[in-house]
Amino acid sequence: MMAQEPVITFEKTEHDFGKINEDGGRVSVVFEFKNEGMAPLVLSNVRASCGCTTPTWTKEPVEPGQKGNITVTYNPNGRPGRFQKTVTITSNAKEPTVRVYIKGEVIPKAAKPVNKYTVAVGDLSMKEKTLDLGTIKKGQNKNGELEYANLTQADHNVDLATNAADSYLIHQVSLPTAKPNETGKFIFAIETKDAKIYGPVEAYAYVVVDGKRNISEPFKLTIKANIEEDFSNLTQEQKQQAPIIEMQSEFPAVTIEAGKAQKYVFPVKNGGSDPLEIRRAYCTDKNMTVKAPKPIKSGKRGAIIINIDTKGLQPGAYSRELVVISNDYLNSIKKVKFNFIVE
Repeated sequence: MMAQEPVITFEKTEHDFGKINEDGGRVSVVFEFKNEGMAPLVLSNVRASCGCTTPTWTKEPVEPGQKGNITVTYNPNGRPGRFQKTVTITSNAKEPTVRVYIKGEVIPKAAKPVNKYTVAVGDLSMKEKTLDLGTIKKGQNKNGELEYANLTQADHNVDLATNAADSYLIHQVSLPTAKPNETGKFIFAIETKDAKIYGPVEAYAYVVVDGKRNISEPFKLTIKANIEEDFSNLTQEQKQQAPIIEMQSEFPAVTIEAGKAQKYVFPVKNGGSDPLEIRRAYCTDKNMTVKAPKPIKSGKRGAIIINIDTKGLQPGAYSRELVVISNDYLNSIKKVKFNFIVE
């Protein structure tokens, strides 16, 4: 005699998805069941063992001899590797709790290439906008490059514009017409024989896209270098006759009235034989202007003059550094500390 209650039976209780792709989207399987009892079968709950698995099921009562189904959907995104999940079915059947199972293996999706070109320059993208060429000996040249990419869906003409004052900066564009997803290079060289400056230098170039010149900050590229004099070919006789720079390393503080300007004089003596040439004297403070002397003969003195403008400075004590670059091969770079008080 058949039972006077529902009986749930499944055609299968396990499904193997095999190998599925992580980026292939969700996969589903239908578990079909039958009520082989003598009373209506009602599924009160169907619960998966984790949030990656979602079941849907027949909600209305399943009459004796009729069939229902449970659809189990698995989301492989972010879950590479083998998996096995359980779905628990609760009903009013003679066996109130039964389970079905899914398993498989998720093949990892290919890693997306990292976007290296994250700096926007108009319709172009770059890795960076600053190129540091490091130290370059006077008379030598040094090359470097900055990469760019066209990440748009249109072709773009690419060029560079430079300042006339930076005539020592040579540039080249490797890909004057950049098609979508193409990459190119801005190639720079500093020809130091044409540079009338020693020490740290900064030159600027502006990216020109489709013939539109824009000298605003987003389009500016900065090329840095440190130009040093090359003393490696000096003969022994030249070394013996070389100039010798003599100056104090620190000067006592002076007092300046707030809002006023004052001249600061740094005496310099040539203790060598050949003329002493101050290649460059500078202070990085924008309130300072520096004037270097003409070549100083043997045994003679000259003066480096700094004009200090206190406009915009708050009252208080200040300490600054003067950098002096000369043709003294043993002390080509000297740093002088000077102090002042704004009242």
